Amino acid sequence: MRRSLTLGSRSAEYPFFSLNPMKPASPVFSRMGFFLGLLILFLGLASSLGANPSGSKPNIILIFTDDMGYGDIGVSHQNQRTGKKHATPNLDQIAREGIQLRRHYCPAPVCAPSRASLLRGLHQGHTEVRNNNFDKAIPDNHTLGTVLKGAGYRTLHVGKYGLPGLGESRDSFKNPDEWPAYPTKRGFDEYLGYVRHVDGHVHYPNNEWPIGNSESHRTGKEVWHNEKEISAQLDKCYTTDLFTAYTKKWVMEHAKAARDEPFFVYLAFDTPHAALQVPTEAFPEGGGLKGGLQWLGESGKMINTAAGEIDSWIHPDYRNPNWSNVEQRFATMVRRIDSAVGDLVQLLKDLDIDEETLIVFTNDNGPLSVSYIQGEPFTPIHFQSYGPFDGEKRDVWEGGIRMPALARWPGKIPAGSIDHTPSQFHDWMTTFADVAGLPLPALSDGVSLVPTLTGKGEQEPGTVYVEYLNGGKTPNYPDFDPSHRNRARKEMQAIFLGGYKGVRVDIQRHSDDFEIYDVKTDLKEVKNLAGTNDFFVGLQQRMKDRSLQLRRPNGDNPRPYDDEFVPSLEVAAVRPGVRWVAYEGDFPWAPKFWNVAPGSLGGLTQIRGDVGPENGAVVYTGYLDVPQDGEYRFSLTADSGAVFRIHDANIIDADYGYNQGSEVSAQVKLAAGLHPFRINYLKQSGNKPQLDLKWSGPSIEEQTIPVERLFN
Repeated sequence: MRRSLTLGSRSAEYPFFSLNPMKPASPVFSRMGFFLGLLILFLGLASSLGANPSGSKPNIILIFTDDMGYGDIGVSHQNQRTGKKHATPNLDQIAREGIQLRRHYCPAPVCAPSRASLLRGLHQGHTEVRNNNFDKAIPDNHTLGTVLKGAGYRTLHVGKYGLPGLGESRDSFKNPDEWPAYPTKRGFDEYLGYVRHVDGHVHYPNNEWPIGNSESHRTGKEVWHNEKEISAQLDKCYTTDLFTAYTKKWVMEHAKAARDEPFFVYLAFDTPHAALQVPTEAFPEGGGLKGGLQWLGESGKMINTAAGEIDSWIHPDYRNPNWSNVEQRFATMVRRIDSAVGDLVQLLKDLDIDEETLIVFTNDNGPLSVSYIQGEPFTPIHFQSYGPFDGEKRDVWEGGIRMPALARWPGKIPAGSIDHTPSQFHDWMTTFADVAGLPLPALSDGVSLVPTLTGKGEQEPGTVYVEYLNGGKTPNYPDFDPSHRNRARKEMQAIFLGGYKGVRVDIQRHSDDFEIYDVKTDLKEVKNLAGTNDFFVGLQQRMKDRSLQLRRPNGDNPRPYDDEFVPSLEVAAVRPGVRWVAYEGDFPWAPKFWNVAPGSLGGLTQIRGDVGPENGAVVYTGYLDVPQDGEYRFSLTADSGAVFRIHDANIIDADYGYNQGSEVSAQVKLAAGLHPFRINYLKQSGNKPQLDLKWSGPSIEEQTIPVERLFN
């Protein structure tokens, strides 16, 4: 049976200072005030435990589209347009029955890094896949799949993947064993879809497309089902239909065979991205168990729409002689996704698991201006796919990074909700772990969105951060403000702090200023507030500091600010030593907490592993006093596992796959002064407690960090 869960409980992770950029903490506490504050917080946590005793782990379906802009959803923008527009009635219905997240952001405005951040629960300052690292392997570490498998979920990935490792060439492998990061090696029990990102550029894997504008866009692609390549069996299979039909088949079989086992489905459509290809025929009548798309399982007739002529059917609503061919095609592709989502929702109702299933719908990045049809260009201008914003795919203006995002969970998410809290893809790992009753891996960057979704509890502010490199320019679209048109992109950053967005493009050096916008009201980012008063002068420096304090350089993707010293904090008063909070339990990884009541707490002069329970976890927090600017090497050894952060930067990951008792090290450039740190330490019965943190640096031989350098 499924374990009970707690919704929306608060984090006890930061007992005496906050590392949250949007909620600065006072660093000065008396000893009595510290313990009193912890007692109040812990009593609140304990009272929240078991608040939903009848609840169980929900099924989770994450639906992810490709290049579908904020403006392509009816409730977000299309319904407010006059003249030429398309419709998404089923997605609009999800919005009416659930919640619209109106300020949900992708981590990078292109597919590979965006998907990597989603799966890894990390923003772009921490993921291994950045910029245009198409098909680069995500590491063997925590993913949405591994975390939910840890909670007893059955996991399925259907659709576009794009993160397997090795090259794009078909000759670079012979079977999935040669892909280092094939989905079934990254937490998914089963996979069906396009493995390479380039294969997702066309949507009929078995058929030639003569009107394609290149050889690659005229030929079929490979679809893999676990260890088998099956495209030869997929004649006339349109991928939106194919991926939906298989998802339905899998869910039906799972509901019949293992109803009490929760499932997680990551359904990643490859549309409406790239080739503007349309289905073979109308969407089948009905939906759900008996109607809609169906998996037939016969070679050459794999699904019930594998008939007729490929790339031929235009939705009747869009057969308008005043519309161009590409406009009709694009609108039909979006409507097909919409129909597929409605089909899935009906299936949940037919199986009587509707109220047990959380559905999340979002998209990877802003809209793109391609059709891949010879002589027929297409741009997002036609339907204002970028919504009321400026920017498209590969821009860090709002149109490139603000995503359509909907969630539906009957009985848990109040119908018709609209929320404007900034959030980002890495928050889904945290949220899904929360509803599954698990502590989040300490390595993750996210916060749980359960309070936002349910309207219960206080939402912890999260981190919204983007970095990306592109050699192009923002398009010269008439809808865009002249200040953005034809503007060079190059190195770009966006960061949210104190309710404002900072954005930099064509960054040459770290001293370059952020433009600062209030995107709650200034949707097109035309009123730059930088330097307009003392508050924004101070915010400018805070944004520059924060952009160094939350990220780590990546050797494959160098930035002009990689060699800067991470700024220290000005702290009014500190006391010697560090603080620790201990939690008893059998944890699958080094955890951070919001749904587990702590068992004990205290202070130490040094960092040691012999505090707290024999089996559980300990969180250490304090300030590290760095004597001078320089590059410092830290090394950590633990008996079971640990994660070490300075500010909010992940410095040492000795957690997933950690070889117990081995040393893990990393180097970081730090400015002189006080730097907040956090260690999340895993303890397991039978292991002798060991937690050693050493450092070396300018004029410092490697040594355990001395007591005179540790404060709280």
